Amino acid sequence: MANIFSNIPSELPNEIFEDIIITEKLRVERIVSKGHSSPESGWYDQSENEWIIVLSGYGVIEYENGNKVALKEGGYLNIKAHEKHRVIETSPDAATVWLAIFY
Repeated sequence: MANIFSNIPSELPNEIFEDIIITEKLRVERIVSKGHSSPESGWYDQSENEWIIVLSGYGVIEYENGNKVALKEGGYLNIKAHEKHRVIETSPDAATVWLAIFY
């Protein structure tokens, strides 16, 4: 992928998760959402730290303790390993493009 905004379909029935770089200690992923949220059945509980930035659109992250963080374009967040969280809202009318760095 030469451009982070390339190959984004106009219709997104499912979120897109694409690894850009994978090494032993680092993983970089592009996520594309459009009105998507995390499954109702649970929380993300990842074994890796995750640093995320919203490159376009917006997203709202909720932590298990009820705290919510709204991320607009350029907004970023560091989520510690095993810090339970979920995405509760993304832009419904335009693609939200996230860059996630797992370390």
